[in-house]
Amino acid sequence: MSGRSRYRRWAVTIIGLGLTATVSGQSSAARLAEGDRAFAAHRGAEAYAAYRAAVAADSTSYEALWKLSRSEVDLGEAEPDAARRSAFYVSARAHAQQAVRIRPNHAEGHFAAARSAGRAALAVSSRERIAYAKEVRAEALEALKYDPDHAGALHVLGVWHAEVMRLNPILRSIAKTFLGGQVFGTASWAEATRNMERAVAVDPTRIVHRLDLGMIYADRGMKTEARETFAWIARAPVTDANDALYKSQAAARLRKL
Repeated sequence: MSGRSRYRRWAVTIIGLGLTATVSGQSSAARLAEGDRAFAAHRGAEAYAAYRAAVAADSTSYEALWKLSRSEVDLGEAEPDAARRSAFYVSARAHAQQAVRIRPNHAEGHFAAARSAGRAALAVSSRERIAYAKEVRAEALEALKYDPDHAGALHVLGVWHAEVMRLNPILRSIAKTFLGGQVFGTASWAEATRNMERAVAVDPTRIVHRLDLGMIYADRGMKTEARETFAWIARAPVTDANDALYKSQAAARLRKL
C-alpha cells in the first residue's frame, strides 16, 4: 500500500471517530465531559475522539474547539509519521481559529491558536514561517492580555524568542528587512529566558515548561542551569500524556552537555 493510500485510510478512520456523537445521539456537553475525563487520565486518543465528537454535535462550542485543538497538537507531537503529524497541526490551527472567532476575548482560544500555528509552521518553507512566526507572537500576546499568568502562553512566547534567536543571523536580517518580519527585531535570549522562567514559576510541575527552559539555558551556554533543569525532569513524575516523550528529549539533551 502506498504512503498516500495509508494516509487516506488513516484520515477516514479519524473522521469516523469524530462522527460517533451523531450516531450515539449524545450531546456535545456529554462528549465534552467524556473528553475531559479521558484527558485527565492521559488517554489522548480517547480525549481527541470525544472532543471531535463534541464539535461534530455543536460546532459553536468554544470549549470543545480549543480542547480539540489542544488534543490535536498533543497527538501531533507524539506522531512519528510526518504527514499525519502535519495533518494534526493544520487541523488544530483551524479549530483554534474557529474558537477565537467565537470568543475573541478569552485566553485559551488565543493560546491554542499560538501553539498550533507554531507547530504548523514546522511543515512549511522558511519564507512562510515568517508569517507563522508573526501569528504565533500576536496570538500569545493576545492570550496574555486576557490572562497575564497563562503559563502556556508564556511558554509559547518564550519559545518564540528562542526560535528567532536560533535562526541564522543572515536569514533573520533578511526576514526583518524584506519579508515584513520587523517584529523579529524584538526577539532576545533574555526575553526567551524571562518568559520561560515565568511559565515554570506559574506552573512548576509541568515537565514541558522545564524542557524548553533547559534547552534555552543550553543554547545560551548556561550549562549548570541546563543540567539542573534536565536532571529535575528525570526525577519528575509523569503528569501529562506526552511526559514520557519530554523525559526522553531531556535525557538526550543532558547527554550532549
